[in-house]
Amino acid sequence: MERFGRDSKETVSDKIKQKKPLLLKKPRFSKVQIIALSFLGIIFVGMCLLLLPFATREGQSTTLLDAAFTAVSATCVTGLVVHDTYQHWTSFGQIVILLMVQLGGLGLMVFSVSFSLLLRRKIGLKERGILQESINTLQIGGIVKLVRRMLLGTLLFEGLGALLLSFRFVKDFGLGKGLYFGIFHSISAFCNGGFDLMGTREAFSSMTYYRGDPLVNLTLISLILIGGIGFLVWDDLIKSKWHFRQYRLHTKLVLSMTVILLFGGALLFYLLEKGGVLAGEPVGNQILLSLFQSATTRTAGFNTADTAALRDSSKLWMVMLMFVGGNPGSTAGGIKTTTLAVLLIYLRSTLRRRKGAEIFGRRLEEDVVKRAAAILTLSLMLDLLGALTLTAIEQLPLADVLFEVCSALGTVGISAGITGSLTVISKLILMFLMYCGRMGSLTFMLIFTENWQTPPAQRPTERIPVG
Repeated sequence: MERFGRDSKETVSDKIKQKKPLLLKKPRFSKVQIIALSFLGIIFVGMCLLLLPFATREGQSTTLLDAAFTAVSATCVTGLVVHDTYQHWTSFGQIVILLMVQLGGLGLMVFSVSFSLLLRRKIGLKERGILQESINTLQIGGIVKLVRRMLLGTLLFEGLGALLLSFRFVKDFGLGKGLYFGIFHSISAFCNGGFDLMGTREAFSSMTYYRGDPLVNLTLISLILIGGIGFLVWDDLIKSKWHFRQYRLHTKLVLSMTVILLFGGALLFYLLEKGGVLAGEPVGNQILLSLFQSATTRTAGFNTADTAALRDSSKLWMVMLMFVGGNPGSTAGGIKTTTLAVLLIYLRSTLRRRKGAEIFGRRLEEDVVKRAAAILTLSLMLDLLGALTLTAIEQLPLADVLFEVCSALGTVGISAGITGSLTVISKLILMFLMYCGRMGSLTFMLIFTENWQTPPAQRPTERIPVG
């Protein structure tokens, strides 16, 4: 009996000892959840700084909602604003916004790893895995080298852009202010942030004053395209130089879609607005306006044409461009160009009654097609539900509401001029959409479904008619 009792006590105590570490064990987060929390951390810190009285020109604290909205818009590199950035925020507030744009554009994990590299600390597998998810690359090998190239490329392009823009802004605003404006707009354009300081001329005027200036237009367009083309494409271009046949399939699709959407978008904008906002403008200005709107509409947020004066057909075309957005692994939003390319390739294959989808001598994986379809479906649902909710709450035209919603989810930032007049609930909806857009609609949903287990057995299949 004693032995039995002693053994029983030992067994119970052993079980308690075994369970105790489990009680003290810290909760683990997935890679996607860590990335999501890093963005929330940037938003929270930025919001707190924007709430400080000396962040505004009036010397009074901004409302919590407006500070949160601005922080979300900056971190999610969108550019939708409730207050004019120059007229409402002091230099301190503007720098806080710019830092959020930079951190949000490249990702907090990229900067964390960069500091680790400067301190010569070893980058573990966990950090490499998070980086892989953050940059949206398929391979974990060479990820640290890719981060170095990202940072060097970012410094190079933003510095060159700031220098070129400064030539114009120094002439217009003086040396100190001109250099500051050059740096601010270069970072904002490269990160596809859409924030501007042109309120120094007129509130919410964006780049309309420079609509005929080739230097400003072409510099901003270049920065927007380079920032939105994706870091994976950078890496491939560095390795393969100008040999198109040696590029990865991803790079070929990105470059092809970028060219088609840039010039095709500009051509259609010109045709739709040649009797509208383009009427009376010189031919050179018409070309610059069309190219700029095509480039910036897909994710950057600047505008040289008066958005409120656009025709409904032009607004609808811009909504379509905003929905597509930029490229994977970049500072851009939207469903991404490769998603659209995959769906179009699969559609062509279906119409030709061929098995599988092929392009550039390669066949696409079925899983990629399923993922592209899921992204398209989720993004459409979010856009339509957002527009439905806002039209039910606000007494505003459907065209303007749809424009604003798609701008938020696509992290574009071009506004139909209704953001500042929206109610609290509508602003919260736009904040949610901006956050989803920066994370990616499918990635955002995976935050909540990542722990779901796949059933061990599959159900029997049965065919159903569709279409």
